Amino acid sequence: MPVSRRVVITGIGLITPIGNTIEEFWNNLISGNSGVSLIDRLDVSELPTRIAAQVRDFDPLKYIDKKSAKRMDLSQQYAIHAAAGAVEDSNIDLASINLDRAGVVLGSGVGGLETFEKQHSIIIGNSPLKVSPFFIPMMIADMAAGLVSIQFGFRGPNFATVSACASSSNAIADAYSLIQRGSADMMLTGGTEASITITSLAGFCSAKALSSRNDQPEKACRPFDNDRDGFVMGEGSAVFVAEELQHAKSRNAKIYAEIIGMGLSGDAYHITAPAPDGNGAARSMKAALDDAGISPEDVDYINAHGTATGLGDIAETTAIKTAFGKHAYNVPINSTKSMIGHLLGAAGSAELAATILQMNNGMLHPTINLDTPDPECDLDYVPNKARKAEINCAISNSFGFGGHNISLVLKKYQDNG
Repeated sequence: MPVSRRVVITGIGLITPIGNTIEEFWNNLISGNSGVSLIDRLDVSELPTRIAAQVRDFDPLKYIDKKSAKRMDLSQQYAIHAAAGAVEDSNIDLASINLDRAGVVLGSGVGGLETFEKQHSIIIGNSPLKVSPFFIPMMIADMAAGLVSIQFGFRGPNFATVSACASSSNAIADAYSLIQRGSADMMLTGGTEASITITSLAGFCSAKALSSRNDQPEKACRPFDNDRDGFVMGEGSAVFVAEELQHAKSRNAKIYAEIIGMGLSGDAYHITAPAPDGNGAARSMKAALDDAGISPEDVDYINAHGTATGLGDIAETTAIKTAFGKHAYNVPINSTKSMIGHLLGAAGSAELAATILQMNNGMLHPTINLDTPDPECDLDYVPNKARKAEINCAISNSFGFGGHNISLVLKKYQDNG
């Protein structure tokens, strides 16, 4: 029989638009504080969208020396800081664990896009011979995982996942599988993104995907609201320590939650639009429930992908109804993106962190800016006000361009011996 081991989360590290520590992130989440503002580090005057959810108060030199930091893309710096936070939170003694069985898998949708822009401008304005020798390792999406493994000496499985906005959830699903089947005992996993750049913003603006509510940035991200006009770009990183249960217990690690299932599917429909009937998303949720061995009625809460796009919110609502039947009207759902924006490849990891913290604190954060619900989005989206809730089992959804769908199932940890 194949090995099937229990997998738990024992550490969380965060770099987000509403906080770079667990406490700050949680306090802003539960208070419904938006991280969206006018973009102040780029000249975006020619773009129809001039807002984003930017990371604030980030000190790259906290965990990285100055020379090394200059040789890293911002997305890589975010990943190292989030990973360091997770390692510290998990209280890992690196000298006492088998580093050959500790790995890293991180997701990123666009990798070092800022680096690509800067180096391309050197070619255009000067000469291709002036391009940095560090251009390629600063740009490629896998290098965040590589740098994190170097930082902590983790010599186990090491790779990156790229599945657009599902990238970090993909990474977490892969880490879960690696530990579950016995290929590793511990994994640093999650995602990172630093995509608030001219190229990225211009591309999404051209695709008419972004909100242009520039006069009210904090009101711009409106998942499931009838007045939504697109998503808001975000950035940051969230990294977890995922660990085999007995390995965690042997070092007396605190346990936030247990991963008990995952579901993956493809829409096979369109490069950017979701299948209108939500078929792919429904199948990912059903597969996750089957993998976890639970019924829809066992789920107490859903963290929605909830991007505030016209098609996406309706398709996800339809998918939840398909997957959960009548229980869809009983289970509370919220969108973390309403406050932190859309972290693209890092979105799923930040939202899983929000899911875990809500589970541990017995509180649901609000979906802010949900003032006039879309009649086609008629489920309980926890509008505008936090709510007490007993969350024993939760699903977190991530859906990406290209039709990538991933659902992760978490439950409160119970020691069964």
